Amino acid sequence: MMKEKYIKEDKMSELLATSEKLLQVVSRFGIHLGVGEKTIEQVCTEHKVDVRTFLAVVNFTYSAGEMKPKEGDINLKTLCLYLQNTHIYMSKFLLPHIRRHLIDALGASTNNDVTFLIIKFFDEYCQELKNHMEIEDKEIFSRIDDLLQGKKATHLATEISKMHTFPIEQKLSELKNIIIKYYSSSSDNNMIYNILQHLFMCEYDLFIHDKLESHLLMPEVRRMEIKNECNNSTLHNEEESEISEELTKREQDIIVCVVKGMTNKETADKLFISVNTVTTHRRNIAKKLNIHSPAGLTIYAIVNGLVDIKEIKI
Repeated sequence: MMKEKYIKEDKMSELLATSEKLLQVVSRFGIHLGVGEKTIEQVCTEHKVDVRTFLAVVNFTYSAGEMKPKEGDINLKTLCLYLQNTHIYMSKFLLPHIRRHLIDALGASTNNDVTFLIIKFFDEYCQELKNHMEIEDKEIFSRIDDLLQGKKATHLATEISKMHTFPIEQKLSELKNIIIKYYSSSSDNNMIYNILQHLFMCEYDLFIHDKLESHLLMPEVRRMEIKNECNNSTLHNEEESEISEELTKREQDIIVCVVKGMTNKETADKLFISVNTVTTHRRNIAKKLNIHSPAGLTIYAIVNGLVDIKEIKI
């Protein structure tokens, strides 16, 4: 009986034993076997894996992309690590593994021309896929790291979208269909069908990987971009506010006059401004510094080097 959805209270052992599709999912989160009777939440906690992200990827994969997570269920750092581990698995293990089996299955064929072209087709596809993954590692995930540090990374979600305009599994599907329709050999059928099974599994893996980036990664990056944009805007406004709280040169001149004991009229005459302007400046100074007495302004002026103590009548 197929399970509708995995939840954190389910046993990890049951998840691993139920579906072969989920074995590599668990592995790419860095979770080891020997889970005993522990729940998914317990195992994730032990391995320092965000359980909501784990369940989001598990259920998305299990449902062939139909079961999408709720907003806030994705930890971007955890998801990126999972996707990067998928790249490593594909390039270092799965693709070389399939190539070896492909050579073993087709090597005994007497149809050497077709065999050569099939292997050449696969090698070209592998190189295209590796190039695609390298670009993502260098240009996408590195910028997501900046995003996670609160730095500005505009249009990153759009760039991710552009990288997925052509399904990365499609060419692999072509190879599978070429073998099914046009490859005929007297070599061991078991080996040929075994290769097809590996290609089907790889095709599904790539399909899910592509959908994870399109439907989980991209929306979360977009949300993070908006969040950082708002935070940076707030910080910018705060910085502007802090700047506006700094005293102007004229206000500093007013303080010097006040601490030297000059009246508003004397200050106005000295600075060639009106008495009303002096009054306005003193009101702004009091508001900015939260200092309302001449004695307080005197201490401020001395501490900030506006006047020398010898210039003041005490």
